[in-house]
Amino acid sequence: MVGLCEGFNPSRRALMVGGGALFSWAYMPKFANAADGRDPRLIVLILRGALDGLSAVGPAGDPQYAALHGQIALTKDGPHAGLPLDGFFLLNPAMQNFARLYHQGEAAIVHATATGYRERSHFDGQDVLQSGLPGVGSIKSGWLNRAFAALPKGDKVQPMHALGVGVQTPLVLRGPADVLGWAPQGMPEAGNDLASRLLDLYTHTDPMLAKALEEGLNINTLAKNQGLMSGPNAKPQGGSDNPAGMRQSARGAAKLMAADDGPRIAAMAFDGWDTHVNEGGATGRLAFLLGGLDGAFAEFEQGLGAHWKNTAIVAVTEFGRTARINGTTGTDHGTATVAFLAGGAVKGGRVIADWPGLADSQLYQNRDLKPTTDVRSVLKGLLADQFGLSAKVLADQIFPGSGTIAPMKGLISA
Repeated sequence: MVGLCEGFNPSRRALMVGGGALFSWAYMPKFANAADGRDPRLIVLILRGALDGLSAVGPAGDPQYAALHGQIALTKDGPHAGLPLDGFFLLNPAMQNFARLYHQGEAAIVHATATGYRERSHFDGQDVLQSGLPGVGSIKSGWLNRAFAALPKGDKVQPMHALGVGVQTPLVLRGPADVLGWAPQGMPEAGNDLASRLLDLYTHTDPMLAKALEEGLNINTLAKNQGLMSGPNAKPQGGSDNPAGMRQSARGAAKLMAADDGPRIAAMAFDGWDTHVNEGGATGRLAFLLGGLDGAFAEFEQGLGAHWKNTAIVAVTEFGRTARINGTTGTDHGTATVAFLAGGAVKGGRVIADWPGLADSQLYQNRDLKPTTDVRSVLKGLLADQFGLSAKVLADQIFPGSGTIAPMKGLISA
């Protein structure tokens, strides 16, 4: 199984504290409430490995679909029938919770979407997806980190943190703007006496590191208050490539984000979507993973409580997979795929697609679903509507070189 984890060499200023791995830096920006009094939250889920959008959300209304995607195509009937969405598309039956959110207007899907990257390397594809740059190159920060840095400040401010979930902060949230990190894994908890002595030591020898440690202890306290401190006997429920691990990560992030002084922006990565062999369609490996993603959406809905109504979640991947299945009943690296949106703030109940068709002449390079929507348009729309970031800031600072790609409008409920 391909993990596709980016390398990361944290400096000594990246601290590991308490019952989870907590990376904390010295300065925390302040964030003003939205003008309409909302307290918006944005969660970015990175699916690493390239998701088969045609088996996640099947275009059953396309006359070429069943023949192209063979035995892993979703069907309208049978023992593992797809979940009906709009008469044309079916949702993978592993995503029962997402289907419920969709039909109550709190989830949407963008189909035939992709970044501007047209090669098929996982690592370069992930770099382009998470950096927000127009192509592969020198990467110093992720687009979500730059968005966090650009958030407006005002007279009425409240503590504002960005949260990276996992042992390594996802690339999308790395950069000059300082973030916190939490890893939902059982680790011995640092004692108060040791923490106090370290804080005193660094106060006199390295004030910046002392400030970082203090912030780490603060988020550690927040985690403890939210029941997330696991102690020396705790065990992780699973990795980021299985349902238990996905739900565990989402559950912890939701509890931290539900606190009044908790994070408002978060990012995490789920691995394992590289389904070259025995993909399974409505059953098997892909359905197993989609069930985990579906469970993560459920954990956020439950854990965020009253804040769910102001929350938007987006799940994106580096590229899609081939329209035709291969000789091992899997799919190879492709181009266009789907993005999932969920949350009480999302204007849902719809599949957003400029559908390109699946006839041979309509496929990209005669093999892939053709992209008709740039995923940066989706991400820009979410940032604009949730946090009021202007089209100019989005094009110049957050997604450089994307001036011709307009923010998608109407993703967030008015």
